[in-house]
Amino acid sequence: MTSSRSILVSGAARGIGRATAELFLARGWRVGIYDVDPAAAAEAAAGRDRAVAGALDVRDAGQWRSVLREFCGDGRLDVLVNNAGVLSSGPFTEIDLDSHRRMVDVNVTGVVNGAAEGHRFLRSPGGLLLNLCSASSMYGQPTLATYGATKAAVRSLTEALDIEWQGEGIRVRSLVPLFVATEMVTRDGVRASSVASLGVRLTPEDVAAAAWRVVHERGVPLRGPHRAVGRQTKVLAAVSAVTPDWANRLVVGRLAR
Repeated sequence: MTSSRSILVSGAARGIGRATAELFLARGWRVGIYDVDPAAAAEAAAGRDRAVAGALDVRDAGQWRSVLREFCGDGRLDVLVNNAGVLSSGPFTEIDLDSHRRMVDVNVTGVVNGAAEGHRFLRSPGGLLLNLCSASSMYGQPTLATYGATKAAVRSLTEALDIEWQGEGIRVRSLVPLFVATEMVTRDGVRASSVASLGVRLTPEDVAAAAWRVVHERGVPLRGPHRAVGRQTKVLAAVSAVTPDWANRLVVGRLAR
């Protein structure tokens, strides 16, 4: 079965981005596979006549404009996935300032750029901006301080834009997984204390499947924009929503030991 629908994914050469691109390609969508590593993006798209690949450093708004013009032309875009992200874990003062700054630049500025430049292409009923968030956004995480802060910013931006853009027919959603078995976690998240406590139980394919469900979900009145991914995350989200801050702080502190 083929589809005339289109989706553009940032950070699509590996991990969650690639799994999402692969799933939508398999189901007949036209898919933009863009990444800061253009060779890896081209490899992911090779032999796929419905795939378009190219270079994208999400920190650069000009690159976003070029990529969107290349992929969309004068047409519309059904789904834009702000997936690109970076992680450095460990005690706050042991992470160099360049790494802190890079997380902010990629994880926050990159998402803002994608939303701002993608807006006009999504302006048609049913357009969806899908942001990759994280369970670390629920409460500040020791050894993930800056990363969690960037994801809290993504969470807030998602909430604001979902309200602001609803009159234009644009949905804004976030996916909120716990740790996912990607290179980012296995290589750069090894010093996150909560990884040892909670384990890594999600695969990129689990998150891609959640993205597919969000794209096709029916509207439910009064439902918020965030979608927890995985049983662990759903339990944590449900508990944190009804417990006081002091209790959430206690739980996070114990998980970080």
